Amino acid sequence: MAKAKRRSVLKLAGGTAAVSLGGMAGILATGRTPAYAQQKTVHWLKWVDFVPATDQMFRKELMPQAEKELGIKVNLETVNGNDLQPRTTAAIQSGAGPDLIMAFNNQTYLYANSVVDLSELAEDVGKREGGLFKYARSICSDGKMFMGMPWAVIGGMIAYRKSWLDEVGASSFPDNWEAYRDVGTKLKAKGHPFGQTLGHTFGDAPGFTYPYLWSWGGKEVEADGKTVVINSKETVDSVKFMTGLWKDAMDEGGLAWDDTNNNRAFLSQTISATLNGASIYIETLRKPDQYQTEKGQPMSKDILHAPLPKGPAGQFGFHLLQSQMLMKYSKNQDAAKAFLKWLHTEDHYRKFFESQKGFATPCTAKWENDPLWNVDPVMTPYKVAARLGQAPGYAGPPNAKAAEGLSKYIVTDMYAKAVQGMPPEECVKWAEAELKKIYSE
Repeated sequence: MAKAKRRSVLKLAGGTAAVSLGGMAGILATGRTPAYAQQKTVHWLKWVDFVPATDQMFRKELMPQAEKELGIKVNLETVNGNDLQPRTTAAIQSGAGPDLIMAFNNQTYLYANSVVDLSELAEDVGKREGGLFKYARSICSDGKMFMGMPWAVIGGMIAYRKSWLDEVGASSFPDNWEAYRDVGTKLKAKGHPFGQTLGHTFGDAPGFTYPYLWSWGGKEVEADGKTVVINSKETVDSVKFMTGLWKDAMDEGGLAWDDTNNNRAFLSQTISATLNGASIYIETLRKPDQYQTEKGQPMSKDILHAPLPKGPAGQFGFHLLQSQMLMKYSKNQDAAKAFLKWLHTEDHYRKFFESQKGFATPCTAKWENDPLWNVDPVMTPYKVAARLGQAPGYAGPPNAKAAEGLSKYIVTDMYAKAVQGMPPEECVKWAEAELKKIYSE
């Protein structure tokens, strides 16, 4: 009985014993790979995409394909974009969480000490695809390491109802702030105001207020990245103009909107124009019977896109850059790197790019001339977003201090306080004091 039991135990444990004692010979003898290699899971945390077809494609097509080809399990978790930063902070503090986390803009600098350097992968993709755009490189790399792997830029353009602008005599979207206010005033009088958020939300609020500030000649700091200079005549002028613009042309209920509220307002035909990615237009294409004009025509036929207007100092854009961070606490770093490399091969990335229909602009030069941009002229303005974007913290570098200012919504709050009644000069002094707390540390 003792010998029989011993033989049974050895028979049951044969695979494990062979692997433990015999190395590769043991693996070949048992005919199967070690159990630990089959159990690696890469947990990827990203935003809920504003193009639903993309997340469906990931779950039904790309993730199963990656699992099969890489021999790993991929746990794809999606959350509201505003929840990504709190989740990242909590994971770092606890030392456990997703292996890969999507970052927005220069949040990468805030977590530089907690992420794995992805320079090798980033440089390889850049070399293969005509080079990384300066905007992506400045946000994802501090010159010493790539804190995040550049993924895509969500271009911010103004979506507008062409027929409603025609009704007030605007044959094209106004290209300067004075004309923008004039057209918006006429539209608001007809019940079709412009819509814009000044709330604490990751995309549309800073995507509007930063370029607006720059277009007047205002800036947070000098090029040295140390001297706070937001309290200038140019900034005060921009705040004064904003108070009138808000009252005359804007939906004043938009003050605290998040990045979904303006989409809903536009689609319900309560606003005539709003700064946005292309998700509004893509949604009207997806559901032509649901989204129609007051004349019963598909709304998609009445939507065009235009860049933000120019001001006394020029025309600017701040477009949401997304990257993937590989966390230092991850126990699956090799598998996560392999997965990122797999995602960025052309065939796999193309599935993502084409599912976006132009909502996301790739971070390398190769894709700017892709045939996709010729399919729908309404989407063409978005193709240059990655090339022309300007980073928060201008005229200084987009470093951790600039990222902290962005995360605290200081520039956005400066304008929000003004439209709620605080004197413009006081709003600017408040912003100056808040920025000095950051840049004097």
